[in-house]
Amino acid sequence: MSSRLTFGTLKRIIAILIAIAVVLAAGIIVGQAPAIFGVEQDPEASITFEDQQGDGTNVTIQSVSLSDGGYVVITGSGGETLAVSDRLESGSHENVTVERDDEAPRELVGQLTATVHRDTSEQDGYAYEATDGEEDRPYLEDGFPVSDTATVTTSEEPIGGDSFVVDSIDAPANATTNETIELSAEIRNPTEFQTQQAITVRIDGAVFERQVLELEGGESRTVTFETDTSGAAPGNRTIGVYTDADGAVAPIELEFHTDPSVTVDDAGNESVTVAAAIPETGFVAVERNGTVLGTSGELEPGEHENVTVDLSENASVAEDDELTATLYGGAPGDVDSASPIEHEGEPVRTTFTLADAGDGSSDGSTGNESTGG
Repeated sequence: MSSRLTFGTLKRIIAILIAIAVVLAAGIIVGQAPAIFGVEQDPEASITFEDQQGDGTNVTIQSVSLSDGGYVVITGSGGETLAVSDRLESGSHENVTVERDDEAPRELVGQLTATVHRDTSEQDGYAYEATDGEEDRPYLEDGFPVSDTATVTTSEEPIGGDSFVVDSIDAPANATTNETIELSAEIRNPTEFQTQQAITVRIDGAVFERQVLELEGGESRTVTFETDTSGAAPGNRTIGVYTDADGAVAPIELEFHTDPSVTVDDAGNESVTVAAAIPETGFVAVERNGTVLGTSGELEPGEHENVTVDLSENASVAEDDELTATLYGGAPGDVDSASPIEHEGEPVRTTFTLADAGDGSSDGSTGNESTGG
């Protein structure tokens, strides 16, 4: 009898232990269900980026919140990255200053977009571009990046109540990069006194025209500008009219006025002279079998004559060596980071030899013609 009771008691104990194990397991599964079944709470973010005045070197984000931490990325109207914030911890932040990147193609002016990005890469710093968009992707809301757009105007003087005001701007939506365009702006003197002030026209922050305007106290006037776009980079740009502490902007699509090209005019053992039509800031490189023998100085967008490429002292170029002159976008001091400029899907380059180009001809003779391949 004692044995039967002991055996029954043992069975009950085992049953109780099994029940406890089932309950515990169920609790663990419930608590870890999102991870076990691949269901994760979507990261959330919000941002407020208001119109503001600045000096082109930084902007202020009024507020941003990030559930998982990350970065605020500032882009221009063409989508180009201009600035990235320091890494922000998860939570809410106010009055976040974002500094312009040293390598940014333009100032932080005009219509800008601030987008909130996550921090998912193992490396330090923002890595969205470096990983071709695989890491540090934007936070999403309803399938769209969490972002806000603001217009940033510049002032070369401290903001004050005496500045002329730009009430409106009328500019063409399209132009080429070597034409004179007409734009107008309604400018008002808000003071009681007759005043003279400088008015500037800027494309992506760079000054393209300046004139002095005199207005009576309280006077408004429509001012017309004839602005030469030569030197502006092609693409989606922002054109604006600015006073001391006010301004107005409009988008403009600039098309490069000619096909990119490079033509060898003369060549010797120490240097090569070329003509180039380049659609972005870059340079010309002379190469042999993929090795760079020399580069020109930095070239602004546009057409250039008599561009000199000095060859390295140890180049040892023979008269019949096949050389290549190639257009690159980027800085001549950082060739490894530069990219060949392409036209219709092919690099813009021309092949030549010292024997072909040594006569000083510049008529695009055989071997000196620019091609896309």
